[in-house]
Amino acid sequence: MEAAKIKCPNCGKFNRVPAAAEGTPRCGNCHNPLPWIVAAGDDDFTEMTEKSSVPVLVDLWATWCRPCLMVSPALEQLATERAGRLKLVKVDIDAAPRTAERFVVRAVPTLLVLDHGEVLARQAGAAPVPELRRWLDQALSDRADKGVTA
Repeated sequence: MEAAKIKCPNCGKFNRVPAAAEGTPRCGNCHNPLPWIVAAGDDDFTEMTEKSSVPVLVDLWATWCRPCLMVSPALEQLATERAGRLKLVKVDIDAAPRTAERFVVRAVPTLLVLDHGEVLARQAGAAPVPELRRWLDQALSDRADKGVTA
């Protein structure tokens, strides 16, 4: 697992953000929460998602998929808006076939919201930011209604 370089949306400084860690990443300069955006494969998917202290938005995508490439910036925007409260894990299904099989991916992109490995919500296909925001908010609201806390 490699640390990602994430630019702080608050101060602009670049920070190394670990793929898996206790708590959530914060900027070393201004100490504000950082977007937690990482790539995962078959060998590290479980560690990056099930042990996360915050809900995980999983993007199961493929390099050859135009809608996948179009929705990626929208997902990164949502992860940035929810810095410290959400982790975005991107999985290239061609490089991670076991993960794609585990979640029975039939179309890409397939988006999941996970909480400690449990699927809270699932959506196939790309959508604009407002629709994805509503979908994500609903999944996280349902999680809160069940009394689950991060």
